[in-house]
Amino acid sequence: MIAIIDYDAGNLKSVQKALAFLGEESRITRDYREILAADKVILPGVGAFGEAMGQLRRYGLEQVIREAVAQETPLLGICLGLQLLFEGSEESGGVEGLHILDGQILRIPDREGLKIPHIGWNSLHLQNGGRLFAGVGEGAFVYFVHSYYLKAADEGIVKASTEYGTEIHASVEQGNVFACQFHPEKSSGVGLQILKNFAG
Repeated sequence: MIAIIDYDAGNLKSVQKALAFLGEESRITRDYREILAADKVILPGVGAFGEAMGQLRRYGLEQVIREAVAQETPLLGICLGLQLLFEGSEESGGVEGLHILDGQILRIPDREGLKIPHIGWNSLHLQNGGRLFAGVGEGAFVYFVHSYYLKAADEGIVKASTEYGTEIHASVEQGNVFACQFHPEKSSGVGLQILKNFAG
């Protein structure tokens, strides 16, 4: 069973629907025991960094996420869920992230002709042999919705990047922790392959 962490941060049903399409059982939950007993855990999310960290702490979910990672349960952060795994974000100065991975979340720089938030399909440059990307071709397109992006401290954990005014670290993996800035559940066949690789 895959636990989808519920902290009132949106896009839960679309993740669950994509998993159901793949034949995977999942449960939207904030129950401590259910999350720790799950085979895999997904931390989705849309919205503001500071508010999301506040919700995780309010529901006591910060600790359960750390425990799931410590017991080596595979964890997938999606969109804001990726950002929360890092140290902090320019969006919410002074708010500490989970800091499970090293890196900062920065605002996409203003450039003429570039709309922020970045909403739409971008191609991925695959690097460093990401397990999520087995069966996914170089240049595959995925769907993004974000105004802030990851700059990982260690480029060795970056498994996919994209360009949108700057280089964006679009997906990372370290041990049992995986994360995507894009939305695999909204990224058609490519996204389903990524979710299948995580669930498999």
